[in-house]
Amino acid sequence: MNTSIKIPFYVRLTFSLVSLIAITYIFYMGKSVLIPILLAFLFAVLLLPMTHFFNSKLRFPHALAVSITVILFVSLIIGILAFISYQISDIASDFAEIRKNITLFITDIQRYIRTNFHVSIWEQRKYLEDVTQDSVKKGKETIGTTLMSVTDTLLDITLIPIYTFLILLYRTHFILFLTKLFRKEHHPKLREILTQIKGSVQSYISGLIIEMIFVSILTSLGLYIIGVPYFILLGIITGILNLIPYVGILIAGILTILSSLTGTPDLSIILGVIGVNVIVQIIDNNILVPVIINTKVQINAFVSIIGIIVGGGIAGIAGMFLAIPILAILKIVFDKIESLEPWGYLMGDNLPKTFIWKNKKPTVSEKRLKTGEVQITTSADDFTEPITESSTN
Repeated sequence: MNTSIKIPFYVRLTFSLVSLIAITYIFYMGKSVLIPILLAFLFAVLLLPMTHFFNSKLRFPHALAVSITVILFVSLIIGILAFISYQISDIASDFAEIRKNITLFITDIQRYIRTNFHVSIWEQRKYLEDVTQDSVKKGKETIGTTLMSVTDTLLDITLIPIYTFLILLYRTHFILFLTKLFRKEHHPKLREILTQIKGSVQSYISGLIIEMIFVSILTSLGLYIIGVPYFILLGIITGILNLIPYVGILIAGILTILSSLTGTPDLSIILGVIGVNVIVQIIDNNILVPVIINTKVQINAFVSIIGIIVGGGIAGIAGMFLAIPILAILKIVFDKIESLEPWGYLMGDNLPKTFIWKNKKPTVSEKRLKTGEVQITTSADDFTEPITESSTN
């Protein structure tokens, strides 16, 4: 005889929270290993159509198709980095001019502060010297950490193409492993989940690439109009750094301002650079992201921001980059599992236009007993009626 045990809601909620905390802790402790694997997984899903093309259309053996795909991908990345390095070397040749213009720019700022805030130049320089000395002391303490971070980054850059190659090579092996974990009656749902994850990740990454290209073109065009040198390089760097939520555009703005000082210390150029970045961000946030990104990943802004903050706290910039695709994968899984479907709805952006929750007075039937007591009988259906909602989509 089959008996089903109904677990109370608070018990299920506790299990869910404990599982979430455990997964977060494991991810934090193993981030040095998991981050390159997750990045390689995203790249592998993105490159999967190219592998299919070489394998099915050109009839290449599977291993050869995967090898050519990864080699082409790595070559493209190396080509972009080579172009950036070549342009940066030109900027480095103008370092003396940049240094002179920075000095003139700082002098103008000091005069402005002295005139408007009545703080003498000597007091300003004394404050800068104190800050510089503290920075040097802290820099000596953190130089070892910085070197270790650079070493880890170089190691990750080397491992990501290897992991990507192996994930593409053993793709069928991994799928068969997943089918062995679940009973056959669950295989259709498993196949549907994997198909949706593949489509969502491919759409998201391709959307990011399209957004990066548009941001690079718009920034380059704006910098060209205001007369900033190396506008193509700075536009490409801005487009790449824009992939890092919130932090990337700030770093790109600082680099652009410093590079603009190769020509003139004029404040109008710096204000023009800030204006270009602001305008591009307005276009990006209000047109490109809603049209290109949000249509690919159905995650609401509240969950996205929390995910990015948590990802940044756990794994830094890489965690911020991975936050959105991981949330998208979790939403797909939650939507397909009945007990987790409410969490998938919470993460989504399918906002209801109306929400009505009415309470009705309970129907009371009274029976006079011989002892004078009153017996009240009610039904659970008497207290509530179904919630009605209509989607905006």
